[in-house]
Amino acid sequence: MPLMASNLSPELEQLRAEIAAAAARMIAEDGADYGTAKRKAVELCVGGKRGGGGKTRGDFLPDNAQIEEEVRIYNELFFAGTQPARLLHLRKIAAEIMAELVQFHPYLTGAVLNGTAGEHSDIYLHLFVDSPKDVEIFLFNKNVQFEVSSSPPLKTGGNNDPVETLSFMYKKEGLHLTLYETDDLRGSIRAASGGRILRADLNTVLALIDKEED
Repeated sequence: MPLMASNLSPELEQLRAEIAAAAARMIAEDGADYGTAKRKAVELCVGGKRGGGGKTRGDFLPDNAQIEEEVRIYNELFFAGTQPARLLHLRKIAAEIMAELVQFHPYLTGAVLNGTAGEHSDIYLHLFVDSPKDVEIFLFNKNVQFEVSSSPPLKTGGNNDPVETLSFMYKKEGLHLTLYETDDLRGSIRAASGGRILRADLNTVLALIDKEED
């Protein structure tokens, strides 16, 4: 559902809705990330109607909030019997890891936080540290084998350098720890569109778990 009035024609609004629904299906069924799902959904919905030629106008593409809402709808329609239990399982694992990493100020983000996580979803945590090496040493001491990749910085300041993400498996689930600077923490905790939080600390995650178990 659009969060504000749109200036698009009914035809473009319908196309945007079709793209969002197609992307949501790929995310829920295949575990595709939002960017990949949106791109493939555009090829599916726009390419077929326009012969695949020309560039796609960005002004009628659905944003992530619209796609997220479609994922919720898809889960309710097709995975109502399994998705809530899967979400609770992932949140419990996230809380367990966050308790282990509490010294590094862990925050849960992504599908496990917003409630759209499904069978193929991984757990994403943001850590706020003085030095990424501290987290690496901590994991080494726990005999955790991880892979290192880079992620975009938070859009909270002037530093545009990519940051490290450490990825590993825990209890057969994928975990990704993105390591931001401690100074990034203050500006990063803000509400998403619709009032939903983008990141949650351990106490908030535990409250979500308690609510689901009531």
